[in-house]
Amino acid sequence: MRTLIIIGAGGRDFHDFNVLLRDDAQARVVAFTAAQIPGIDDRVYPAALAGPLYPDGIPVRPEAELAALISEHDVDEVLFAYSDLSHEEVMHRVSIALAAGASVSFPGRAAMLRSVRPVVAVCAVRTGSGKSQTSRRVGRLLREAGLRVALVRHPMPYHDLDAIAVQRFATLADVDASNPTIEEREEYEQPVREGLVMYAGVDYEAILRRAEQEADVIVWDGGNNDLPFYAPDLLIVVADPLRAGDEARYHPGEANLRAADVVLINKVDSASAEQLAALEASIARLNPSAPVLHAASPVTLGPGPDLAGARVLVVEDGPTITHGGMPFGAGTVAARAAGAGELVDPRPYAAGSLRETFARFPHIGAALPAMGYSAEQLADLQATIEATPCDVVVAGTPIDLGHLVHTRHPIRETAYELEERGTPDLAQVLAPVIERARAAGGS
Repeated sequence: MRTLIIIGAGGRDFHDFNVLLRDDAQARVVAFTAAQIPGIDDRVYPAALAGPLYPDGIPVRPEAELAALISEHDVDEVLFAYSDLSHEEVMHRVSIALAAGASVSFPGRAAMLRSVRPVVAVCAVRTGSGKSQTSRRVGRLLREAGLRVALVRHPMPYHDLDAIAVQRFATLADVDASNPTIEEREEYEQPVREGLVMYAGVDYEAILRRAEQEADVIVWDGGNNDLPFYAPDLLIVVADPLRAGDEARYHPGEANLRAADVVLINKVDSASAEQLAALEASIARLNPSAPVLHAASPVTLGPGPDLAGARVLVVEDGPTITHGGMPFGAGTVAARAAGAGELVDPRPYAAGSLRETFARFPHIGAALPAMGYSAEQLADLQATIEATPCDVVVAGTPIDLGHLVHTRHPIRETAYELEERGTPDLAQVLAPVIERARAAGGS
């Protein structure tokens, strides 16, 4: 019997277990470990999801215990299930496992579920490249072709796992009822506003089978730079010229790029000619046969006070400026374009867990990450906003920030949509998927 530990971030690790190991009587998973996401490294993957071979569930332990757990349980194999780590960071973890006596595996196609519907997967080379607006654009084009679409989002299992095995969101009331974290709101609210049905959760086979009942096409909306959970008929990979070079330095972003059927270079309106040339050369080297599309993600500001000359606190998308490695995001771009007089540095006013976030990610500039994985973190975010001396808050995160935090400072929201540039375009690359879905009896 093989004895295993799965190391991950509370998402792919559970999926890989469900698909590859849950019903394998010749394998025994003794623990998951976690490190990337706050507050998930001291719980249990419940028996109801783990299956009859695990009547007590499976403990989730801090990754710092990995070597000790390998020794304690005489572990044969460590299954690697992280995403958005540099190749160097990946190999540090591999080295810990090898030194402790375990082999290391990286599941690939075996962990991808197959659908009876066509699947379009949108993945990326790094967090914050622009997957969400690309997924929405893909969903919009498919619906305009008369097809029913289900958008299935990469997991964000920050709640009671028993209660979120399968989540379906068709209205904003559905989103609110799930008591979502800020990161979940960032991914769920806008597609639902546009009329798309969203799925997420923990058991992605159960999610897929339910989504297939109401959709002609499944759109996989990837998280971080992870591989898709569903075998795609079309894999669109978004690349970011502002971080040219990262597409060949991060796992599994490089694998995504090499596997892509289509590569979409986003943010062409923000990148320099040198950055675009470097990224295009890298794509040509790693995946020379993939068509390359180009797009921008222009940021628009909602109503509110004039920013010209104002002291502005920018609240950015959390994953983009934390483990995504960006010092700023869309809110900073919008504030500068509107003539902000000063971008106020929130670090001196950071409360509680946000002080720890800034210490852990020292590359962050004068921007506040929208951290809200728990009620305590949300309270820290509100306290930090309230304490920061500014005239206006610009919310660069795609949620209604004022719905979540209460502050004396006026808030201006931002929005960004994919704006395709030139040809080929997404409509052209989606045409075979649309034809197949119609041939199969789609709307």
